Amino acid sequence: MNDLANTPGKTPERPPRQRKPDWIRVRAPVSEGYQETRRMMRELNLNTVCEEAACPNIGECWSKKHATVMILGDVCTRACAFCNVKTGMPRAVDPLEPEHTAIAAAKMGLEHIVITSVDRDDLPDGGASQFVKVIEALRRTTPDTTIEILTPDFRGKMRPAVEAICAAGPDVYNHNLETVPRLYPTIRPGARYYASLRLLEEVKSHDPMIFTKSGIMLGLGEQRLEVHQVMDDMRSADVDFMTMGQYLQPTPKHAAVEEFVTPKAFGAYGSIARAKGFLQVASTPLTRSSYHAGEDFAEMKAARAAKFAKQAKRQADTLKI
Repeated sequence: MNDLANTPGKTPERPPRQRKPDWIRVRAPVSEGYQETRRMMRELNLNTVCEEAACPNIGECWSKKHATVMILGDVCTRACAFCNVKTGMPRAVDPLEPEHTAIAAAKMGLEHIVITSVDRDDLPDGGASQFVKVIEALRRTTPDTTIEILTPDFRGKMRPAVEAICAAGPDVYNHNLETVPRLYPTIRPGARYYASLRLLEEVKSHDPMIFTKSGIMLGLGEQRLEVHQVMDDMRSADVDFMTMGQYLQPTPKHAAVEEFVTPKAFGAYGSIARAKGFLQVASTPLTRSSYHAGEDFAEMKAARAAKFAKQAKRQADTLKI
C-alpha cells in the first residue's frame, strides 16, 4: 500500500485542534514584570516549571515576580503522557543551583517560594540531596521566606529521600497524585498510585507539622466517584491541602483532553473536598500546584491554628466536666 504521508505534494493530516472554552483562556504574557523575571532566570541559569510545563498562568505570576524554580535540570528521565518537560538523559547536576535559587528568591523579595524538579531516576538518591541543599541555601539567604517543595516519587529510594528532605525543614511538602489510579497505566506509567500515597504518609510520620499537599488534573476521563475516592485516599494519608485543575494538552503527541470541566463542576468538587476535612482546597480550571501558593499557605496556616484552638477548647471543656 502507498503511504500517502510520504507522497510528494501531500502533507500529513494533523489532528484537529481542541477549542478551549472561554473560562480557560488567558492573556499572552507581555508585561515588564514578566520580562524582568524571564531575564533574571536566564542570568542565573535557572529553569522554571512555569516555562517547561507551559503553565497557562505564567503571565499573571511572572508579572508579579512569582516563579516556580525547577531544579535538577530541564530533562526528565520519565515520559508521562500529560507532561511537556523534555525526556531523555539529563546532564550533571549544577552545583551552583542552590545558591542561584536563593539569589533569585532574594531579588524577587519572595515571602513564599515553590521548588520543584524533574524526575532523576539516574541519581542514587533521586535528587533528594539537591532539594536539601536548596532548602539550606534559602534558609541562609532569605530566612523569612517560607519554602514549599514539590518532589517526584523517588522511586526505589523514597524513605531515605523523604527523611533527608524532612530533616531540612520545608514548610510545605507537595507530591501530586496527578490522576485517578485507573488511568495510571496510560497517563503516569512510570509511577504507582499507592507508592505516591505512601510518600505523603511518610512525610507526616517524620514531621506531623510539615503541611502536606497533593493535586490531580481533571478532564482526562476520570469519573466523579473516582475523584471522590482520591479525596478519601488523600485524607487517609492526612494530606492537608488538595488542588484540582483542568488538564490541558501541551502538544498533539500528549494525552487528549477528554472533557473541559466547567467552573461549576470544579466548585462542586471543591465543596466536597472541604467537607471531607482538608485544611485548604483549590479547585478551579486554572488551578495549578504553585498557583497563588503564598496566599494559600497563609490561609492553610490560619486554618490549622483555628483547628488547634478549637481542639484545645474542647479538651478544656471536657476537663471542666
